[in-house]
Amino acid sequence: MRARRHPRLHPARRPTRPPGRNHDACLAPAAGRRVLAALGAPAAALVLAACGAAPAAMPSGSGSGAAAGPAAAGPDAAGFPLTVASCGVEAALAAPPRRIVTIKSSATEMVLALGAGDRLVGTAFADGEPPADLADAAAQAPVLAEKNPAPEAVLQLEPDLVYAGWESNLSADGAGERGMYADLGIATYVSPAACKAPTYQPGTLTFDLVFDEITEVGRLLGAEGAAARLVADQRAELAAVSPSDAGLSALWYSSGEDAPYVGAGIGAPQMILEAVGLENVAADVADTWTSLSWEAVAERAPDVIVLVDSSWNTAAHKIDLLEANPVTAALPAVREHRYLTVPFPATEAGVRNVAAVTDLARQLAGLDAGLQGAG
Repeated sequence: MRARRHPRLHPARRPTRPPGRNHDACLAPAAGRRVLAALGAPAAALVLAACGAAPAAMPSGSGSGAAAGPAAAGPDAAGFPLTVASCGVEAALAAPPRRIVTIKSSATEMVLALGAGDRLVGTAFADGEPPADLADAAAQAPVLAEKNPAPEAVLQLEPDLVYAGWESNLSADGAGERGMYADLGIATYVSPAACKAPTYQPGTLTFDLVFDEITEVGRLLGAEGAAARLVADQRAELAAVSPSDAGLSALWYSSGEDAPYVGAGIGAPQMILEAVGLENVAADVADTWTSLSWEAVAERAPDVIVLVDSSWNTAAHKIDLLEANPVTAALPAVREHRYLTVPFPATEAGVRNVAAVTDLARQLAGLDAGLQGAG
């Protein structure tokens, strides 16, 4: 996935380093040497500095104190030990993880939705506000970093599992490479929809693949029952949506001013638009996201425009750009304000995709009746 700008966190969720047990570098010489070697000199110095002023230890197996979420249940140890591969890297767990770090809203909300919020010891890279049914649990989850956390900050929390929404979150430029965590006995998992290598990238994202991730993460967390219930509920909600049969086209406008960054033909935007009954004007691009020129947008003349709403690039700001740009201002969709909105965290594969379909279908039905004759 391509990196995009992300918002300042709400004051109540300003990045902090939550209390946690010191990393093994402070406790066990052999493990400590492995950690320090993996981190390199600058990061190792920070770990050693932290050891000198260690916070009180958290009880083994405890989480952050976060609310467990709507499907709360104790982890089920059946099926462990367990090995699961994502993006070609294996994650091995001897037992359900008790200390979880998540990076990206999609990963955090998945853990919360599966009732494991009490096991979150750190979250990072929030893309926006959580949905209402997860808000209370999300508010109690410790915030580790506004964007990618430093490897040493993650390691000090002694996680059993680090779960990321993007491959780039677990890289040398992110929170540390997956090989480093594996060497330290820490499992990592990346959303399969985010895999970029051709061998592992889904040809086209489907809801079945999203539900497969929910099921697989349920296995990883020892929350198979919660995952099965969530998948069943989401399948039922998706089946209840009546797609538009008006043959309307849509532009999925995520960001960009000089050139729009839009949902392309194989990712979550395409999957959601199809479920709503809208034809993606960038469906011919075999990627999750792509850049188009404004002239190309005008040529494709979308009947409606889906605006991704985020605190750092609001739907209202995008409307201002569309209406001020002489190339797009003449488009009927702009002149007639045929806009739909979707929150940023719902634009990536995860537990919010079905709700996005339901909401967009409702918005589309609420547009002026004259829209049905467009296109």
